[in-house]
Amino acid sequence: MQPARVAPTARQQRTRTIRGRTGPLAGPLPWLAGVAVLFTVLQLILVVPGEGLGWDETVYVSQVSPHAPTAFFSAPRARGISFLVAPVTVLTDSTAVLRVYLAVLSGAGLFLSLWVWRRLVPAPVLAFAGALFAGLWVTLFYGPQVMPNLWVAYAALLATGCFLRAAADRTDRRALLGLAAGVAFAALMRFSDAFWLALPLAAAAVFVRDWRRPALLVALVLGGVAGCAEWVVEAYVRYGGLAARLDRASEIQGGMGWHLAFGHHALALEGRTLCRPCDGEAKHPAAVAWWFLLPLLTAGGLVAAARARRLATLLVPTLTAASLAVPYLLMVDYAAPRFLLPAYALLSLPVAVCVVWLVTGLRNRVLMTLAAAAVALALVGHLSLQYAVLHGAVERSRAMREAVGRIAAQLHREGVRPPCVVTGPEAVRIAYRAGCSSRQAGGHDGSITQAGLAAAARTRPVAVLVFGDKAAPPYARGWRAVDLPRLGGLHPYRAHLSPSATR
Repeated sequence: MQPARVAPTARQQRTRTIRGRTGPLAGPLPWLAGVAVLFTVLQLILVVPGEGLGWDETVYVSQVSPHAPTAFFSAPRARGISFLVAPVTVLTDSTAVLRVYLAVLSGAGLFLSLWVWRRLVPAPVLAFAGALFAGLWVTLFYGPQVMPNLWVAYAALLATGCFLRAAADRTDRRALLGLAAGVAFAALMRFSDAFWLALPLAAAAVFVRDWRRPALLVALVLGGVAGCAEWVVEAYVRYGGLAARLDRASEIQGGMGWHLAFGHHALALEGRTLCRPCDGEAKHPAAVAWWFLLPLLTAGGLVAAARARRLATLLVPTLTAASLAVPYLLMVDYAAPRFLLPAYALLSLPVAVCVVWLVTGLRNRVLMTLAAAAVALALVGHLSLQYAVLHGAVERSRAMREAVGRIAAQLHREGVRPPCVVTGPEAVRIAYRAGCSSRQAGGHDGSITQAGLAAAARTRPVAVLVFGDKAAPPYARGWRAVDLPRLGGLHPYRAHLSPSATR
C-alpha cells in the first residue's frame, strides 16, 4: 500500500522557489532558449524595421566602416561596440542588415549571460527573470542598436554569476575564466562601468571569509587589465595621457560630482532616449510605476532567499547592481534610460524570485490562485505600458531617420558630394548619410578650427548647418544659404554652402 503523500509546508514551498524543482521541464535549456528566441523575434518585429542610426551609433559605426569617413571619437567613449559590429560594417553599409545581426546577437547574449546562473537559480525562475528584463521597453529598444550599455548588462550578469560559482566551488576553473571575461568585456564596452562592476565583487572576495581566494582577485584584475588596455593606450596616443582623458571625459559628461538624478531617470523612462537637460513633469506616471516598485520587489526577493538560506545568491547581484547604478544616480546631472540597463539585468533576479515566492508561498490554494491571477494581470498591464512606450520611441527614431535622409538628399542635390564636410547641429548623422566628414569647431566634439573649415572650403564642398534664423559663423557669411527640411519636425533648418558646392 502506497504511503499517503504529505503536502509540502509553506516554508518548503518557498524554499523550492529558490532551490528549484525536478521534472522534465526543470532543465534550463528550453526555458532560457525560449526567452532568448522570443526576445530576438520581438526585436525583429517591433524595433528593427525602418529604424535608422542614432547620433552615438553613427559615431561607433563610422570607426569600422569603410563606406563613410570616420566621425570624431570623444574621450568618454570605448571601442568595444565598434569591434562587435565590425564583421558586418566592413561588408555592407545596410542598416537593416546591421540591425538584424545585433538582434540575433543580443538574443544569444541574453541566453549566455543567463546560462551561467543555471546552477544558482531554478530554470523557471531564471527564465522569468530574463523575461522581465527583456520585456522592458529600453531593453528591446537597445537590443538591435549599436550602443554598449546592453552588452555591459550581459557582462555584469556573466561576471557576477561566475563569481558566485567560483566562490562556491574552488575547482570550477571555467567560472574563473568567465569572471575574467565578463569584467574584460565590460571594460571594452564602457571603461568606467567595469570599475563599478568589479568593485563589489572584489570587496566580497576580500571581506567574506569563505570567499577569500587569491584566484578570484586575480581573475578580476586580469580581466580589468585586459579590457582596459586599449582605452588606456589610446589615452596616451590621442588624448595626452590617462589623467587628461579622464578629465576630458568628466568634462564632456557635465562634470562628475554630487548630482541626485533619480527624478531624471524616472522621467527618461517615459521614452526619452536622452534627458539632457531633464526638466518638465511626468506625463505618463503609470509607465514608470515599475521603477518605484523595483526596490520593494528586490527586498522581497532577498527575504525569500534568506528564508531559503541562499541569501548570497541574490545579495551579490543586488549589491553589484547598486554599485553599477551609483555613478548614474548620484554623480551625473542628466539621464538616459540605457545607463541603468546593467542594474536592471541584475535586479531582475531578486525581483523574479520575489514574485514567484509571493504566489507559491501561500498556504491556501484559493489564495494562491488569486495571487497568481493578480500577478498575471499586473504583468499584462506592465507589458502593455512597456509596448506603448517602445512604440513611441521607435516611431520617433524612424521619423528622425526619414528627416535625416531628406536633408542628406537635398544637400546632395545642392552639390554637397564626397569628399565633403558637414558641420553644425546634427552634423554627425547627416554627414554620414551624405558620405561626408563631420567636423565641429567647438563643443564636446571639437576637432577643427574655424580657420580649418574655411581652408577646407577652398578644396571641397562644406555645409554649415544652423537652426532657424541663426547667423552663419564669420567664415561662412556670404555663402549660399539653402533652406532644408525640418529636423524631426521641430526646427527650421538651413545650410550655408561653400562656393565649391555646385549643383
